[in-house]
Amino acid sequence: MQQKLSLYNTLTRKKEVFEPLHAPHVGMYVCGPTVYGEPHLGHARSFVTFDVLYRYLRYNGYKVRYVRNITDVGHLENDADEGEDKIEKRAKLEHLEPMEVVQHYTNVFHQDMEKLNVLPPDIEPRASGHIIEQIQMISEILENGLAYEVNGSVYFDVQAYNKGHNYGKLSGRVIDDLLNNTRELEGQQDKRSPLDFALWKKASPAHIMRWPSPWSDGFPGWHLECSAMSRKYLGTTFDIHGGGLDLMFPHHECEIAQSQASHSHSDAARYWVHSNMITINGQKMGKSLGNFINLRELFSGSHKMLTDQYSPMTVRFFILQAHYRSPLDFSNEALQAARKGYLKLMNGLRVLDKLEYSEEGHTPDEKLNEDLQKLAQDCFRGLNDDMNTARTIASLFNLLKKINSLYLGQLPLQALTRGTFDTLQNTYKDIVQEVLGLKEESSLDTEEMLDLVLDFYKEAKETKAYDKVDSIRAELKKQGIVIKDLKSGIDWAYEE
Repeated sequence: MQQKLSLYNTLTRKKEVFEPLHAPHVGMYVCGPTVYGEPHLGHARSFVTFDVLYRYLRYNGYKVRYVRNITDVGHLENDADEGEDKIEKRAKLEHLEPMEVVQHYTNVFHQDMEKLNVLPPDIEPRASGHIIEQIQMISEILENGLAYEVNGSVYFDVQAYNKGHNYGKLSGRVIDDLLNNTRELEGQQDKRSPLDFALWKKASPAHIMRWPSPWSDGFPGWHLECSAMSRKYLGTTFDIHGGGLDLMFPHHECEIAQSQASHSHSDAARYWVHSNMITINGQKMGKSLGNFINLRELFSGSHKMLTDQYSPMTVRFFILQAHYRSPLDFSNEALQAARKGYLKLMNGLRVLDKLEYSEEGHTPDEKLNEDLQKLAQDCFRGLNDDMNTARTIASLFNLLKKINSLYLGQLPLQALTRGTFDTLQNTYKDIVQEVLGLKEESSLDTEEMLDLVLDFYKEAKETKAYDKVDSIRAELKKQGIVIKDLKSGIDWAYEE
């Protein structure tokens, strides 16, 4: 690759050439789901985005340790410090143990990610399994004078921290503006400032999920979990921290503050990367608006807003046809267009498999070879330019036009050198399948196809075309299928 990968770093607000700390090793942490409900389109966008980054880093020879957590405790209703734990609330509604809720929705999340061909991370830590690490980090922040304990809860002291640091460096927030625009919430009287956030919360008597700590029986703050787990598996400073734009503030801002205030004294990650939001027909997605679509509804077409069902690969292509930092607007029309684009790329894979290079009659055309090599290189320019998958897909379609022309004989295959042919084939296949993670989905109904074959078999028997009868029997037998001639008709069975 001639051009190096550049990524937009939210921390510096500019695109930077990606230079890992300890090449060829790369450490990447992505905030995973809070497992209290079905995965939705917003989840899909974030995890598909970082799946492509993970794939592309590996494609370029990096040895990536990809950590993506499961939040199974401490994520409160209003994403701040008050209200009920989202998992515990669901558990009470469904009369289940909280960890039953966690396990169920973790399983659903994994199943949906597998359908979207999102590779599993190398490490998937759960917040509930890292309470010791979180208590250790809180102790360090207290020791450094940047947190305080009140009535068994521990809070991060934002204004004390800001005397020597910059709270707001990631999101661009200014403390005075935040104070002027932050209303006092009920139940936050223990805090010195409304900007302070919980590192540890004392559990109320009714709170089910609780652990012992030096301060109280309670549970960790949501922001703390990722700081402690990323540090444990990737070190005090690592390469990439990713997540959705909605996590930039307060979640990621608080992560940086916690890491700086602890004995790590770092921004945690060197490159902070954020994927943008999905809107539905121009509106923010939300349950209260009735436009909240989870992935299972999307795949089955069961939501009232859907005019059709959309396969996982159609959804993946839809996400990738926009740059990850651009807003992406969902509509039925956009999904239908994505389906056509996805199928076009799949047809390209089938055509490439049918093209056979031969040295015979070999008369290279220098300009054609040069043009095709440039088209192939252009497919990587989009990826290297801040993971611009939209540009890469446009380049793939340009390459596909040439592939189709070669297949139809409009361009002479003999005019290509072996090197150009291999570049054409490898570039297209590698980017579509290995980097973008798109794969062929079979929409064929096996039973319907077999019924059709049996009709041909019946017709061949009736016309005494026994060579066709034998041929159909033999071909199906290769597939482990036997035909049964019964008095009541013709049927098939698996060969035993």
